[in-house]
Amino acid sequence: MKQKFDVITSSCIPLPLENVDTDQIIPARFLKATDKAGFGDNLFRDWRYNKDGSLKEDFVLNNPSYSGCILVAGKNFGSGSSREHAAWAIAGYGFRVVISSFFADIHKNNELNNFVLPVVVSEEFLQELFDTIEKDHQTQVKVDLPNQTVTNLATNRSEQFEINAYKKHCLMNGLDDIDFLIQSKDKIEEWEQANKL
Repeated sequence: MKQKFDVITSSCIPLPLENVDTDQIIPARFLKATDKAGFGDNLFRDWRYNKDGSLKEDFVLNNPSYSGCILVAGKNFGSGSSREHAAWAIAGYGFRVVISSFFADIHKNNELNNFVLPVVVSEEFLQELFDTIEKDHQTQVKVDLPNQTVTNLATNRSEQFEINAYKKHCLMNGLDDIDFLIQSKDKIEEWEQANKL
């Protein structure tokens, strides 16, 4: 899942529901696994599949007219328990970006740690995205991490988004926290020598 992040332009999958919690993202019965592989298959499991395993045709992920690596979600995405498996499922499905007007803090950090960029936009911009995507399912959105902008290419409207500078560096260089420490090994050792540790 480690992928360098720069500029992504993609169509979007809309999920205009508020308060989507981590149990809806990945149900608790799937939390026994400790390997990230396969979690994407169970993203929104109870919304995507019937009890017999067949697809629910009315759920957006099962609608072939929608595609892309950007999920546009309603306010308060990722609330509930702190399970990192929810971010595993989002990344495993192939999403690189989730756009919402508000994220639960722990889930937001879990997404960043799994190389998914959570983009916080205004309620107005989010509603415009939903409206534009509903009119044209192939609406393109450009997410520019270096400049921290998100642009609805159908309207050319853009907004700035915030991101922690350290997490931005890690995403742009395809580094997790351990990779960053290894990359900084010489600087750490130099500091230790200078400070007699």
